[in-house]
Amino acid sequence: MRSALQSVVLVGLAVFGLSVLPAKAQFYDGSDGYDDGYGRYERPYRYDRYDRYDRYRPRPPVMVEPEYGQPAWWMERPPYGAERRARRAPQQAGLMPRTSAPKAPKASRQFNPAFLPAVVDYHGREKPGTIVIDTETRYLYLVEANGTARRYGVGVGKPGFEWAGVHTITRKAEWPSWTPPAEMRARRPGLPVRMEGGLDNPLGSRALYLGSSLYRIHGSNEPWSIGHAVSSGCIRMRNQDVEDLYERVGIGTRVVVR
Repeated sequence: MRSALQSVVLVGLAVFGLSVLPAKAQFYDGSDGYDDGYGRYERPYRYDRYDRYDRYRPRPPVMVEPEYGQPAWWMERPPYGAERRARRAPQQAGLMPRTSAPKAPKASRQFNPAFLPAVVDYHGREKPGTIVIDTETRYLYLVEANGTARRYGVGVGKPGFEWAGVHTITRKAEWPSWTPPAEMRARRPGLPVRMEGGLDNPLGSRALYLGSSLYRIHGSNEPWSIGHAVSSGCIRMRNQDVEDLYERVGIGTRVVVR
């Protein structure tokens, strides 16, 4: 009986052994020893909320292929929409892109207080009672006694109309009329042949005529032009300033223009 049981056990073991051997023989390792490159596309290690309980656990190293260590392609692209705007802007060969033309600065119509009348020291050679006009600094000086002078701001001849010399006052006029010379009317056809005195007259409220020339010291209906080179050669002043000067000088007063 015991021998029969042993025989059955041995037979069972033999059958089991034979069934295992063929299965092991059929197992095949598909690895051929070469890297197929799929490892580079594996997703990086991600931490989940359970890691806070094991935050000091060593993490697997991060491997980066050399070809993927370069800057991302989108970092080298121009700003969004720049290419479309460049294609849409019409340009001609050899021309720069169009830009808005700079606006010309507006002329200031404010009188500069630096040209207000003042009494200043004078150390020149001219005698008291002489008018000295400095066209560079845009000041007229009426020389007085005791080394002083009464100073006024003036407007002078624009480029091409500057002049210098010595004259005397030969005539004085209140609210003078104006007769533009033929040369001026040729340059500005819209000028009248003659304009009566008044607030719109460019000679202003007073005029001091210099010798036999066409030059005058006169007022102006454009007080903001004082301190600038804007006239056709005449010396212009504010109306209130030329009125003050008018009362202080007479016929025969010497005028030096520098």
